[in-house]
Amino acid sequence: MAARILSAVDQGWPLARPFAISRGVKTEARVVVAEVAEADGPAGRGECVPYARYGETVDSVIHQIAEVADAIAGGLDRRGLIDLLPPGAARNAVDCALWDLECKQAGKRAWELAGLSEPAPAITAETIGIGTPEEMGKRAGELAAAPLLKIKLDGEHVRARLDAVHAAAPNARLVVDPNEGWDLHRLENLGGYLADLGVEMIEQPVAAEGDEILRGLDCAVPLCADESCHTAADLDRLDGLYDMVNIKLDKTGGLTAALDLAQAAQARGFKVMVGCMVATSLGMAPATLLTPGAAVVDLDGPLLLREDRDHGLDFTDGMIHPPKATLWG
Repeated sequence: MAARILSAVDQGWPLARPFAISRGVKTEARVVVAEVAEADGPAGRGECVPYARYGETVDSVIHQIAEVADAIAGGLDRRGLIDLLPPGAARNAVDCALWDLECKQAGKRAWELAGLSEPAPAITAETIGIGTPEEMGKRAGELAAAPLLKIKLDGEHVRARLDAVHAAAPNARLVVDPNEGWDLHRLENLGGYLADLGVEMIEQPVAAEGDEILRGLDCAVPLCADESCHTAADLDRLDGLYDMVNIKLDKTGGLTAALDLAQAAQARGFKVMVGCMVATSLGMAPATLLTPGAAVVDLDGPLLLREDRDHGLDFTDGMIHPPKATLWG
């Protein structure tokens, strides 16, 4: 095997508009791109998003990537990488770069290497960040033709905000995401209202560290674990708390572990959501392999950017299309 060189750079991608969730407001997507290059040969790329919620920074992720450079040069494969790096953004970038490189070396697409059928276009949620009811209603009107809307919420003005969104986009399917911003009392009080409104799923309503309060709860709307679910090792604890799990490659630490999680979750009766951080199409592309078995797809990160990278994914009529080989895989 030819010697392989691992490198990483950070990039900033301005957002089209400020994006607010329960934990704060962001105006830029900060990503790290890893590249694994053969000497005088092809190179593979993978993108990740360092996330402060999990104690990550751009510097810490680049440092983690550098720590495995010698092992990658020596031929470390994706399964070996799982033993060297913990789940998280750094492992995601390197894992996806290895997938991309393998595809170039083999002259095959990623789904072929994974033993999967080619992904078809899939409906993806389009996300509305937190704002006043009037602002969120206006944004919903702009997205009224989208088949699926994901609504970010905190604990304030929940009914007013959702009423405004539903009035402006009455035909859209709705899922909501409080990003750990509710307590049990608020969830119990809102359950019936959300069901009557047609909300199909509540994503991570309470803090991951305290979500045992959900055990035994009879909620009228299915609950999905996001911050509470990183890898297949979490599923034992989540049984009886959630109906679904949100698979994000930045949490699992790459596509390899994400495929493991999807298989294990579905075997245990969890429905699967495929989600993302705010990033470019390079960060979304590997996750499209997970869309065929997903009940909810939320891969609209590039749509929140002012501009995407070259050869970006095609988003048409609320659908995300699989990547071209010029982008990834």
